[in-house]
Amino acid sequence: MFLRNAWYVAAWDREVTRNLLARTFLNEPVVLWRKQDGTAVAIEDRCCHRHLPLSMGALIGDDLRCGYHGLKYDSTGACVEIPGQPHIPSRARVKSYPLIERYGKVWIWMGEPAAADPAKLPDLWWCEHPNWTFTRPDMVQLKADYRLIADNVLDATHLTYVHTSSIGAESLVEIEPVTTQQDGVVRVARWIYNRPPPPAYKKAGNFDGNCDRWAAVEFRAPNFSVNFAGCVDAGMGGPGKDLSRCNRKVELVAISLPTPETEVSQHYFFSFARAFGHDDPDVEQFFSQGMVDVFREDFVILEAQQRRMTQMPGAPQIDIKTDNGPNLARRMLARLIEAERAGGGVAAK
Repeated sequence: MFLRNAWYVAAWDREVTRNLLARTFLNEPVVLWRKQDGTAVAIEDRCCHRHLPLSMGALIGDDLRCGYHGLKYDSTGACVEIPGQPHIPSRARVKSYPLIERYGKVWIWMGEPAAADPAKLPDLWWCEHPNWTFTRPDMVQLKADYRLIADNVLDATHLTYVHTSSIGAESLVEIEPVTTQQDGVVRVARWIYNRPPPPAYKKAGNFDGNCDRWAAVEFRAPNFSVNFAGCVDAGMGGPGKDLSRCNRKVELVAISLPTPETEVSQHYFFSFARAFGHDDPDVEQFFSQGMVDVFREDFVILEAQQRRMTQMPGAPQIDIKTDNGPNLARRMLARLIEAERAGGGVAAK
């Protein structure tokens, strides 16, 4: 269920310091730290001698000393010192992992190191664009299959029932979305015309009447989803219309990048970018606190769903019409994983 030749978020850049950070990705224990020059590094969190987690050791300059028998490792995973033993066996090493820092994140490549291509990082241009403000909450540890995130965001009808007090609206279940799959992207999109704005958007945009609202999601394997959302005054919205002339507009993206920890747990990295209210402290509070609370409503659902799936493996289930987008995403990911296992896989774009 894991595509290995792909970039995953290991940590926010602020999390990787001179203190050892232990995490598990795709069932592999990893320890991260920064060298004295600030470079982030990651190696297998296991001493090759007696398997103590290296994260229980200590940094010695740029190297990491095991806390059991003192073997010392450099940032490539090679053992460079064995106390009381001048000869170091060539097999005295552990895995190291390619890292890249961009968009305020430390990305890790869990597959073949030679295949780690920086060009295959997801394009999160909103996070660096001067016309957008970027908000990045803390990572959340979720006890749920990472694929449930894509299932969740690709079916916006859940907003009506899970987020009734914030971004939900009855109109979401009344409008049939347009679902497409092209060039490795599954997209589910809908426009909702001349309806009351949801409570959160009404407050953020100071709307005093009905609005035209858009809600679209794009998914790229193995784990990147971006929600495009917003609204303008009624009569101003629609596909292909120039929204820059609207006096009132809420426009935002919500970025989801769940990194699998195990088959039933994940490190969920999510963030928001907005094209309005850049210097408004109330708007910033809405995104740094209010929207996080919205996402927490999903967390309750996803963990409860996983508990029941674990309790009743193989229990029958049905599909309904709104599962079209999530099912397309699941099948696309499964094909990539199968191709990778067969030896002919191409790293996810």
